[in-house]
Amino acid sequence: MKIGYSVEGSTDRALLKGLQRRWCPHAGLVEGKFRGTTGQSQRREIPNTCRELMFKGADLIVFLRDANDENWRDVLKKDDARCSPQARHLAVFGVCNRNVESWLCCQCSWIASHTGRQPDEFRVDDPKGIFESAIGISRSDKKEETIANLLQDAPLKHWLTNLSFADFYDKLWNKSKFIAGCNLENLRQSAV
Repeated sequence: MKIGYSVEGSTDRALLKGLQRRWCPHAGLVEGKFRGTTGQSQRREIPNTCRELMFKGADLIVFLRDANDENWRDVLKKDDARCSPQARHLAVFGVCNRNVESWLCCQCSWIASHTGRQPDEFRVDDPKGIFESAIGISRSDKKEETIANLLQDAPLKHWLTNLSFADFYDKLWNKSKFIAGCNLENLRQSAV
């Protein structure tokens, strides 16, 4: 099985790698070639990325990006509309409310226990800065492996309180029913 993907940055890629290891450990990851230098270029390239990843044999194509200061639902709707009809059955779009660090830090006590920080440090509108500091991310070391490994025991059922993560998870859950080799845990069944 091959999971094709397109992301905005290294933390997004690390999150996808961690989820792939947790739910589809035998799947290969195939990154879509990024054509352009901005997020706008990336969004404009959604149809080309779909064609490229379908040509490479992707069984699933995942797009993940940040909403930043926009409404994540509006961004999601726009990105989804750019998907070509030929790829719609393979594509899953995820838009993080603000940024991917908001997902990674939504369970403050958990992330604090894994980074040696205090939970209150992560209770901010935009946890990107504190997350990068706590993990030790730098220009030369994006800590992708560290972030991917964090996902092994992440309390994902608690992440469902973040509506943008819940939307992404629900889409992956529905697609997984038709893809051999993926074993997504039913977070809804075990949600507290």
